[in-house]
Amino acid sequence: MESNIAEIAFHLVAQISLILLFAKIGSEIFERFLKQPGVLGELLAGVLISPFFLGKYINLPAVSPLFPVDASNTLGVSPELYSLAQVAVIILLFVSGVETDLSLFLKYSVPAFVIAVGGVIFPFVLGDLVTVWMGFADSFLHPTALFIGATLTATSVGITARILSDMGKINTPEGVTILAGAVVDDVLGILILTIVLGIVDKGQVSLAEAGMVTLRALGVWFVILIVGLIIVKPLTKFLKTLKAEGAWLGIVLAVTYFASYLAESFGLAMIIGAYAIGLAFSTTDIKEEIMEDLRGVYHFLVPIFFVVMGMLVDITAMGKALIFGIVITLVATVTKIFGCGIPALFVRFNLLGATRIGIGMLPRGEVALIVAGVALAKGAITHDIYGVAIMATAVTTFLAPILLVPLLRIEKEGTK
Repeated sequence: MESNIAEIAFHLVAQISLILLFAKIGSEIFERFLKQPGVLGELLAGVLISPFFLGKYINLPAVSPLFPVDASNTLGVSPELYSLAQVAVIILLFVSGVETDLSLFLKYSVPAFVIAVGGVIFPFVLGDLVTVWMGFADSFLHPTALFIGATLTATSVGITARILSDMGKINTPEGVTILAGAVVDDVLGILILTIVLGIVDKGQVSLAEAGMVTLRALGVWFVILIVGLIIVKPLTKFLKTLKAEGAWLGIVLAVTYFASYLAESFGLAMIIGAYAIGLAFSTTDIKEEIMEDLRGVYHFLVPIFFVVMGMLVDITAMGKALIFGIVITLVATVTKIFGCGIPALFVRFNLLGATRIGIGMLPRGEVALIVAGVALAKGAITHDIYGVAIMATAVTTFLAPILLVPLLRIEKEGTK
């Protein structure tokens, strides 16, 4: 057992070294030569060294291959590497929370709710209908159709948060609306996944059960935020009394990871808990020190998350249902942009602001992969349909930064 653990650690260290090397090279190429966000270079680096592409051919002494396909799980990468990526994305969302103006966040929370609802209903319904129309399901309530629809509802705000942070646009009406919308989107996504699982497992799910899931998810997030706001001021006073180097930052991160654990234990995504605690710390007078001290940690861990997200892309799995994949990807793109963008026009935003929000909510990321993984494990979809989910996830993940950055560079207000 000890030998096996040592080998896993040895392998992981070698993987991290290559991931960081490729991440930084990719980021430099995209930022310096292509004038695009570095996150795109990190994602593409992940695709290149993916176990499904070149990764399985990369060999180092005593580590061969460096990135093998892990057949024990649907994601294809090792649990250790995926877990490290989740540790990293918690830092990303915590930093995004610290950078957010809480009063602005609360001001746009109602518009965010309206926008998130549109961004869930449109993709789910149309994704389900297209699956039936193209012959991959017999009816609207067929498990395959339901899971495809559920996959398209998810929003992965990590990528958009990185773009907003890098461009200094988090504290804009569009920025806080996207982040607030992502919280609502996560709750609605859990609700839809619960209903779909209930239909698949039992043939039906009660309205009361669905309502309880929604109330519990919303309640947990609000409790984390409110408790965070209550404790953060006395906690800050205590932290200022600590003398050991790095002690206060360690405690801040301990609180962040515990909030992430609580969120996940109640059915929410871990990153939602991290973002809530980041919002709480944004109201303190040590937020600048937090940002400064986390800079090195951020630049070490966060690129690992984006490379691993790129590594989840199985290019070969896309070919078996290519036409269906292209259509579903178009549906995923159009329904999210219009599903979020059209409601935004009715809640304070002009056409430019609504477009920014629609595209900002576009990436599916790891959330969609989790839904698709559940569907695959349940036998509701086959591997080729799983490849379709991966295609939609990959394209929307890459497309969002490409479309969003030019819109954010326009020096015009997005509100009416």
